[in-house]
Amino acid sequence: MEDQQIFLAENSDIVLTKALPQLVSQQKHLIIESGENAFTCDDTIRYFYFILSGKIKISQVNIESSKEQTIQLLGRGDMFDVVTLLDRGYHEYVATALERSEIVQVPIEHVREKIDNDPEFNRFFFPYLGRQIRQMETLAVDLSLYDVYKRLLRLIARNIKHSGEGTHLGLINDLSHQELAALVGTVRKVLNRNLQKLKQEGIIDISRKKITLKDLKALFDRLQY
Repeated sequence: MEDQQIFLAENSDIVLTKALPQLVSQQKHLIIESGENAFTCDDTIRYFYFILSGKIKISQVNIESSKEQTIQLLGRGDMFDVVTLLDRGYHEYVATALERSEIVQVPIEHVREKIDNDPEFNRFFFPYLGRQIRQMETLAVDLSLYDVYKRLLRLIARNIKHSGEGTHLGLINDLSHQELAALVGTVRKVLNRNLQKLKQEGIIDISRKKITLKDLKALFDRLQY
């Protein structure tokens, strides 16, 4: 039950996108097309980014094996790079837009000044930071303690969103199987086998890249074991 409550917690994307114009004065809006680099390691030494729309993948790649691990999947209301913002160090990553995305670029020193002097900014920044730390902990736990089947269940559960149109899978919906594999730390062949298992169990349905959740109770029942 505790896992279910954590997975279904709402983020503060609407709060951020509405408050941003008032809270951050020095900003530049950028449009990043699908497949392009959203920003580079050199960019985030100088700038901080707020995501207004789209999907941006933050990943690490092993050059020798070409294996990729997605560290974060950023969407509306997310910020990057919190690590460099706080420790001022160079942070290696690859940032790729998975769809057309709108981002706001702000000088990183301006954001640091906000943290030092603006309580209103901090009221949404520090809860966001806490969620990012929790996500990193969850990723470490998933990769260390669970098999691919259980990681996939947990990924789906974390991305469940409820709206007037019903239940859908938020950021992970419409992702390719290659991208889903990178999120759970496996290869596409193994990912496909586990997706088919979930489909046979009646938990999901798969049509092209779209995953539809069919049995929410069955999903959370599987997570208890």
